[in-house]
Amino acid sequence: MRTKRRLKKKVKIAIIIFILLVIIVESIFLFIPNKKEKNEKKTNDEVDIEQPIKKKTNYSIKLLMVGDALIHNGIYEDALKSNGTYDFKPMLEYIKPISSKYDLAYYNQETILGGAEIGYSSYPRFNSPQEVGDAFLDAGFNLVSLANNHTMDKGEAGVINSVNYWKTKKDVVYTGQWLSNEQRNKPMIYEKNGIKYAFLAYTTWTNGLETPKGKEYLNNVYSNAKAKNDIAKVRDKVDFVIVAMHWGVEYSLNVSQSQDTIAKYLSNLGVDLIIGCHPHVVEPAEYINNGKTFVIYSLGNFISDHQQKTTDRLTGLMLEVTLEKKVNESNEATTSITNPKGELIYTYSNKTGKRNFKVYPYSKLNNQLLPNYQNLEKKYQKIINSKGANISWELLE
Repeated sequence: MRTKRRLKKKVKIAIIIFILLVIIVESIFLFIPNKKEKNEKKTNDEVDIEQPIKKKTNYSIKLLMVGDALIHNGIYEDALKSNGTYDFKPMLEYIKPISSKYDLAYYNQETILGGAEIGYSSYPRFNSPQEVGDAFLDAGFNLVSLANNHTMDKGEAGVINSVNYWKTKKDVVYTGQWLSNEQRNKPMIYEKNGIKYAFLAYTTWTNGLETPKGKEYLNNVYSNAKAKNDIAKVRDKVDFVIVAMHWGVEYSLNVSQSQDTIAKYLSNLGVDLIIGCHPHVVEPAEYINNGKTFVIYSLGNFISDHQQKTTDRLTGLMLEVTLEKKVNESNEATTSITNPKGELIYTYSNKTGKRNFKVYPYSKLNNQLLPNYQNLEKKYQKIINSKGANISWELLE
């Protein structure tokens, strides 16, 4: 009897052990996902951890540049409406479809926008309706140089009115005129499409109209020391330094020794792009300092009433460049200015009566608008590329 009891007891223990083993094995398999499920989970849920999303490494800005807005009385008289206001927008009819498509579009406001209260005037001391600025803003221009030899044409009052006009406008960067030393000396850094840039403007000419002592901030007159100090404040904080220079010899199609000297000095300070105005005619473009800096010495007039003069003063350049920044896997950035493309423009107006001023791309000209325009186009293209800039001549759209 004892033997049977012991046997039964052993059997019960064996059954209990077997049941426990079954439970343990099932538990193990229950908590271990199969290989397929694991792979599916890795594929669907863990992709962001094991395969990080690639960050954007290439950034670019498309920049368009045009020259001087030189508003002679013939132009603002042509823009006068019956209600006493001015409308310059029709004059840019063929430019707006081009300029409005760019990330940045630059022009030089040659004549002060001092407003009606101080009286409109023409050469030699200009003051233009502020509707000029409205037309350029409407056409997409958002980078404006204000430092030039006509800045002080209407004295301090003219500059005050000009700056007060521009500072009310949104999405525009202007420089070269200020209302205090504090404003002038504050480094300004801007960003577009992931690229940081600084924009400075200087003039080497004042027409003998100096700023009041202690108020030199009204017009940014160039000096090596001033440029060095300004550029040092921003160079390490931005990808590109852009400088607008009002320099050179009026009506000269060649680069002066002074322009050459200043361009090399600015390049050595780290300036990437130099935009030249003042000669009122086009001049060459080139890469200098082993390609570190791109210079257009003069874009010529964008709009003017130099009708009685040669076509040199009625022809200007629309120039496109691409500002590129590439970032490698080590987060090191390299920058370059590439793909210069150009198209010439011409200011047309009637000889008598209603003048109907309008800026035409050369691609829209004919021999009625400008006789011999095709040969003139070749002449100016040759001048601009004479220093090896290799600007491609394309229809800018």
